[in-house]
Amino acid sequence: MATCSPGEFLILPRNSHISAISAMVLSGARPKYIIPQYDFEWDIAGGVTSSQVEQAVKELEMEGQRAAAVFITSPTYHGICSNLTEISQLCHSHGIPLIVDEAHGAHLGFHPQLPSSALQQGADLAVQSTHKVLCSLTQSSMLHMSGNMVDSERICRCLQTLQSTSPSYLLLASLDAARSQLSENPDTIFNRAMELAFEAKYWIKEIPGISVLDLARFSNFPAIDPLRLTIGFWQLGLSGYEADEFLCRDHGIVCELVGNRSITFAINLGTCRDDIQRLIFGIEHLVGITAPIDGEKGYGEFNVYTPFADIKMSLIPRDAFFASKKKVGIGGSLGKVCGELICPYPPGIPVMIPGEVITEKALEYLLDVRSKGAVITGASDTSLSSIVVCNV
Repeated sequence: MATCSPGEFLILPRNSHISAISAMVLSGARPKYIIPQYDFEWDIAGGVTSSQVEQAVKELEMEGQRAAAVFITSPTYHGICSNLTEISQLCHSHGIPLIVDEAHGAHLGFHPQLPSSALQQGADLAVQSTHKVLCSLTQSSMLHMSGNMVDSERICRCLQTLQSTSPSYLLLASLDAARSQLSENPDTIFNRAMELAFEAKYWIKEIPGISVLDLARFSNFPAIDPLRLTIGFWQLGLSGYEADEFLCRDHGIVCELVGNRSITFAINLGTCRDDIQRLIFGIEHLVGITAPIDGEKGYGEFNVYTPFADIKMSLIPRDAFFASKKKVGIGGSLGKVCGELICPYPPGIPVMIPGEVITEKALEYLLDVRSKGAVITGASDTSLSSIVVCNV
């Protein structure tokens, strides 16, 4: 809202968080989507490259349009970081502000082996969910601003529109406490967490039948957050949901994110060596009762498409949100214009967005992940027997 007026274009990756879609409903911005790099074996989306942003800018210019802002998620939930230095330089050369969803990166820049923060790389606005990695209370977050490309007074007006006039001083105090904790020893506070993260990855990589995500899978990007640990179980013939259920039920281990073929853990200031040892023991126990599958792909056939690769937008999110709607059976929804935001959660990345034409691949993907244990959010019918569509 502080950068895009109704009808103006916002360049953003298609795997942006649902909050970005809600922001387009409020602002009336028109999305210009970038399809992120996708690793099909892991079933994980990566970041966005500067060449992709440049291509999106040029495509709009060829249509006689201009982007009002560029919105990038970095790091992703899995810790994959885009090259924000290149992207910010590109944006600024076109007079376009760069907004970064840095929800999972409030700790970046506070250790020599951590990637640089969004502001350090030239972003104009960076939104951080301070509670995700640092020690503030859940729901508390910060909006950081740098430079003068974005109107600070307009930001204040937008905040007045969206925020409560009775803020929680518990949340505000927790943000100040998190800031104070960092300021006391900013160069060494993550030493212990980094040590535990490297230790965990070293030992887990040694376990037969287990895969650990590393930057080699996303070589087009400069860094992956070393405090994110993503583990694949498909060589054991298990989905991420099945592995997560076992670790939680038998060892009391709760992951940060469960996916179709992997689970992700966040190592932070509260993590101790006992936590790491319990995780290693739990995985070893799982491997011990589930022999690796030799000579096969393991768990299922991995997807050969992204769930949002063949999108076709019929209405912008705001128009679709306010359009008249009806509920139809899932079999009759194909080719209709989606009227609700549907996504597996976590991580909260929509597979269907209001205004997009419903495709067979998107339906297949949703039904597949739901059958394997994913929680479907946003849909009025979480069983996906029916879908809300727009009357257009």
